[in-house]
Amino acid sequence: MKTKNKKLNIITLGCSKNIYDSELLMAQLKANDFDVSHEDDYSDAKTVIINTCGFIEKAKQESINTILFWADAKKKGKVEKVYVTGCLSERYKPELRKEIPDIDEYFGNRELPRLLRTLGADYKKELIGERLLATPSHYAYFKISEGCDRKCSFCAIPLIRGKHISIPEKELLRQAESLAAKGVKELIIIAQDITLYGLDIYGKRTLPGLLEKLCRTEGIEWIRLHYAYPQGFPEELIALMASEQKICRYLDIPLQHISNKILKSMRRGTTRERTNELISKIRNKIPDIALRTTFILGYPGETEEDFEELKEWISEIRFDRLGVFTYSHEENTHAYQLKDNVPERIKKKRAGEIMKLQKKISFQKNKKYIGRNMKAIVDRKDGEYYIGRTEFDSPEVDNEVLIKADYLRIGDFAEVKITNASEYDLIAEAL
Repeated sequence: MKTKNKKLNIITLGCSKNIYDSELLMAQLKANDFDVSHEDDYSDAKTVIINTCGFIEKAKQESINTILFWADAKKKGKVEKVYVTGCLSERYKPELRKEIPDIDEYFGNRELPRLLRTLGADYKKELIGERLLATPSHYAYFKISEGCDRKCSFCAIPLIRGKHISIPEKELLRQAESLAAKGVKELIIIAQDITLYGLDIYGKRTLPGLLEKLCRTEGIEWIRLHYAYPQGFPEELIALMASEQKICRYLDIPLQHISNKILKSMRRGTTRERTNELISKIRNKIPDIALRTTFILGYPGETEEDFEELKEWISEIRFDRLGVFTYSHEENTHAYQLKDNVPERIKKKRAGEIMKLQKKISFQKNKKYIGRNMKAIVDRKDGEYYIGRTEFDSPEVDNEVLIKADYLRIGDFAEVKITNASEYDLIAEAL
């Protein structure tokens, strides 16, 4: 049945992995002759699909508020159908059906075929891996595995996404070629933990080998690495990053804490000493690498001494990019057995102190770029500036370069000279 007149608007909440999942869904819908849009505020679509996040309390609340907003829109006749999918729905489907019954149906993360059937569409197996990009056409998130086998005490991801499953190398290389043919120049490698890639299907970690082959994909100029777990970090990956020009000198390596007591309780499998050793190895091999990390503040049992240790350590290590979360007490995780004994106001206070410290560090680091010529990819135009990024910055979460130029083409690379800097942005002129 042709459904060309049917319009759908997809709303995506949460992380880049959810964006990837929405892109897969949109490709299937387009192949079924649906007119599909992504987060279009002006869409007149009568059907809305909400791809939710269920990772921590703040994200869950945002997802619930979004569901309630569209349930109300349905009551008022602004839309006809509202469907919910994604992590929150995977984790709390019975509760959501009971508490918000006005939604037409709830689907889990692994129910794409059922969602399509409900919409009157066929699940086309020949389109596995094909996506309709929600990002600008010159970069794409590139998921190499699903799920996680790590046992971190605070994390609900294994409950939501299941066990670690690598996508076969052959399929990933085909996807990379397809994206490059569409004009994608930057692949942002994502997974719950990219360092485990290949272990389940090849019997060993094969991320370096995969990256070497991806670097040979014609048209791909930057490859950026996100979410590399520090425990068991493959040292051959450091050598590859140092030698391969297409791999950005950038690494997102979530550390969560540095107090050995807290790391042990978090079940992170590492220590402060081993973390220091790993960072030293990375920086010795790649001196100008931009290291991004995240920390959890207010984990059960985190004392003022633990916090001060973390704060002093951050001052010493001086990360290029840094984010924080306040601890979220998630049911059915190992840490849920512990008493959530750090008051919320203390959690927020500690998070604020860390970000104030990082703001100062970021400004000092950015000022060192003034006068340098750098390569930037142009993401968009905003007012009098073209907005770009260097290889040291990932979209949405990191610094941007505000470029003065008569004309630059979106998606192209530009040589720029840095003329000024603020805490989180660089000012430049095109050369």
